[in-house]
Amino acid sequence: MFFSSPFKLRDKGIMGMNQRNSGYIGRYNPRKLYPLVDNKLKTKIIAKEANVTTPALLGVISMQAEVEGVETYIKGTPGFVIKPAKGSGGKGILVITKVENGRYYKPNGDEVALAEIKRHVTDILAGLFSLGGSADVAVVEGLIQFDNAFDGFSFEGVPDVRVIVFKGFPVMAMMRLSTAASDGKANLHQGAVGVGIDITSGKAINAVQFDKPVQFHPDTGKELGLLQVPKWERLIYLASSCYEMSGMGYLGTDMVLDRDLGPMLLELNARPGLAIQIANGQGILPRLKLIESLGDDHGMTVEQRIEFCKKHFSS
Repeated sequence: MFFSSPFKLRDKGIMGMNQRNSGYIGRYNPRKLYPLVDNKLKTKIIAKEANVTTPALLGVISMQAEVEGVETYIKGTPGFVIKPAKGSGGKGILVITKVENGRYYKPNGDEVALAEIKRHVTDILAGLFSLGGSADVAVVEGLIQFDNAFDGFSFEGVPDVRVIVFKGFPVMAMMRLSTAASDGKANLHQGAVGVGIDITSGKAINAVQFDKPVQFHPDTGKELGLLQVPKWERLIYLASSCYEMSGMGYLGTDMVLDRDLGPMLLELNARPGLAIQIANGQGILPRLKLIESLGDDHGMTVEQRIEFCKKHFSS
């Protein structure tokens, strides 16, 4: 889907970056709350307090003297993820999907030596991947077990669901599917496929890669229109409840589906990107304006907010 002029963008309700930054992020996201969202470790803490499921925390490495001990956190696990607490855009995330005889393997089958893992942790601590280049801590998490419902829809990586939550209302959703181009990461800028998801049903409504329409996964050939997110009701509830949990008015919630544990929160984003509009083939502004028209004293519960969005935003 292509938008070729400012007039077409306006007519389709497309929100631009300046409007997002000033009208929504700047207006509805209190600066004092940013650390709860920008720091993945702090997000895990508030999620636990709010009974929102997240991937298992295996360990935290906060200083160079602890780097040698990373082996104790990953020993005996079938796989793990090491990420910077303050990273963004998928940078600095190391995913190991197989551990065999003391050897570690990435999703594409490449082996990673223990020395390389330790060096990666050192780079994280030095702030190589953090926002603003500040010193960071390395978070070691258990590997998410791929839900079989997504077989063929993602290549060498676990897909995730981005839900934009505005004032507690789930206004738009998409699924991000990893590809060979994205190196197994669910990052649209690196080449992952973005699939617009209907708020009501959890079914695919549109798909793009590098902002261009696609019908089939570029690596597996799977027809993307067949995608339907299982346990959608639970997922959308968890995403919506992140409003109360974080206090952020305009939020991107990144959810994943574990084969055994179901939907869980991967991370929060206080500055969610705009590509979700391209993935859905429609602008987000009319939905945001409708929510704003309700005022701040609507008194709706999480369930009522979800039902409101299902009624008004079905694709």
